[in-house]
Amino acid sequence: MGVYKHNTVEIDGVRLHLGHADASPGEWIGQREVLKQLLACWLVVDEKDLPLTPRLVGTPGIGKTTLGIAAARAREQELYIYQCTADTRPEDLLVTPVLAESGKIQYQASPLVTAMLRGGVCVLDEGNRMNEKSWASLAPLLDHRRYVESVVAGITIHAHADFRCAVTMNEDDSTFEIPDYILSRLQPTLALSHPSREDELVILQYHLPFADADMLNLTVEFLQQSHELKLDFSTRDGINVLRYAIKRMAADPDHPIAKDAAWREALENCLGQDALDLQSLAERKKHSLGGSAVPMGLGDFFLDPNSPLHPDYDPDDEDDDE
Repeated sequence: MGVYKHNTVEIDGVRLHLGHADASPGEWIGQREVLKQLLACWLVVDEKDLPLTPRLVGTPGIGKTTLGIAAARAREQELYIYQCTADTRPEDLLVTPVLAESGKIQYQASPLVTAMLRGGVCVLDEGNRMNEKSWASLAPLLDHRRYVESVVAGITIHAHADFRCAVTMNEDDSTFEIPDYILSRLQPTLALSHPSREDELVILQYHLPFADADMLNLTVEFLQQSHELKLDFSTRDGINVLRYAIKRMAADPDHPIAKDAAWREALENCLGQDALDLQSLAERKKHSLGGSAVPMGLGDFFLDPNSPLHPDYDPDDEDDDE
């Protein structure tokens, strides 16, 4: 292990400048079992035991990163998050040379390496967006060796005994296929499902405590219908829809927009026109994928022409009836 001085560490004569921990809050609501599973992965039950590095999988916006944050907070460890991209290089993951104010080159440790040295938790976010070359640089870290080799700095960096890691992965088409020798090191797979109606309402209330109860319920109803129809709309989508609708209503207090109209506009602008009719969207998705039929009754929420989610809904009709 290196010699620390303030926010730097010296390893084999090379001084590394460390990054800063992430201070994001990580309140985990519902699905307690998957949090327990992640914490179990990071346990060490014997002096010869090693922690696991699990994959957290699920659709975008389902809460994978939040789960990693919550687990780090539960362990009372510093948290570091590295956002993986298609052009991430091995040196980006490990040590990057940068130009200091003095005009000299200094070596900057990545969030991952900082977590390794300080005994923190690192969440590799959207790991399946990285290419194989970057993953190969992490192979010795993810097995019993628990070290990385920085070609740029010319040093070997060993992980602190308290270092823990997890990798989030989205289930979409814009990702790389991870090689088997890396997948065998990223075990187990912890799958996140969509929250229940009660949990989803609590999550929305947590993020938007100022939201109107009717609009909260409308958003939850939309999300639950989309989950039942196997569509990709997530709790994050619901938060964005609701946040925009609230802003639209507040933007012009002299000419306020009705709640239903603001919500419908937010839904269309955030998620597209197809989101106005989930049943039709699900049918098109079913035919494009050649899947099985959608269960009967799941689209009933959209059959009422007075519902703001109905494709032919007109808020002016309500005024005419009065």
